[in-house]
Amino acid sequence: MSNTVIKVSHEMINKMKDYYSQSLLEKNPPGAIFTAKQNGCTITAYRSGKVMFQGNFHSDEASKWGEASTIPKKTKVNKTSGKPLPPDISTMSLIGSDEVGTGDYFGPITVVSAYVKKEQIPLLKELGVKDSKDLSDPQIVTIAKDLLHAIPYSLLILHNEKYNQLQASGMTQGKMKALLHNKALNNLLKKIPEKPEAILIDQFVEADTYYRHLKGQKEICTENVYFSTKGESVHLAVAAASILARYAFIKEFDKLSEKAGFTLPKGAGHQVDKAAARLIKKKGRPALKDFAKIHFANTEKALKLI
Repeated sequence: MSNTVIKVSHEMINKMKDYYSQSLLEKNPPGAIFTAKQNGCTITAYRSGKVMFQGNFHSDEASKWGEASTIPKKTKVNKTSGKPLPPDISTMSLIGSDEVGTGDYFGPITVVSAYVKKEQIPLLKELGVKDSKDLSDPQIVTIAKDLLHAIPYSLLILHNEKYNQLQASGMTQGKMKALLHNKALNNLLKKIPEKPEAILIDQFVEADTYYRHLKGQKEICTENVYFSTKGESVHLAVAAASILARYAFIKEFDKLSEKAGFTLPKGAGHQVDKAAARLIKKKGRPALKDFAKIHFANTEKALKLI
């Protein structure tokens, strides 16, 4: 079985255990702190600090926790592209690109590319821009409303109905994300008058795989493009993109809850299974395609609950 292994701190392992609390398995292998299974991906955290992700979307799931790497960002190299990040990348005028919603059963995938000039970096710090995973939804909304008027950006939303069509046709989630990032980057490059010093994509897949996903596209953004996990700690443009993507996700999620007639839960835990079962009872199974990523294991779990 294919897998991804990352090294994290024990503090991060505790955070991960809380995150996967609804998906924990009863039995753990020797040396393991916890084992969880979510959307066909098995996550096993060991006392050594290593965490193994096996099965469906293992690299996507692992990338959620890439920020826990113990390698300092200044010495971290982009091994996937064969070149290190520029030593002064954190002070460059740069486009950052990030996505939200890939691990949520309900809600769309949102991708944002955002351009931050070097002279705007102090302003973003003043606004409280940082990794969106460390911000509450109300904080996201407040900061995002300021960012909307402060920096140029490009937003793309992949709604559930289209997502499910693409997935059913055989397209992986990784390819969907690559196509969205590439399109958002090209859209933004056409908006801004000057050429950015660099482009940084928050890494969700290895660089060669990313470009393989884009094979056959008319416009492929390649100039000065870098990939890094923990991208939001490398440059605030990635953090800004993450916040704007999260803001768009929250707004779309609220619309879906209104359409459902009750508040839909985020994530992919047991509470999501129950909400999906309630939705199926209320609107019928075919309606799920407009609300959820129906290939997730939550669908079958909801049907069992019914």
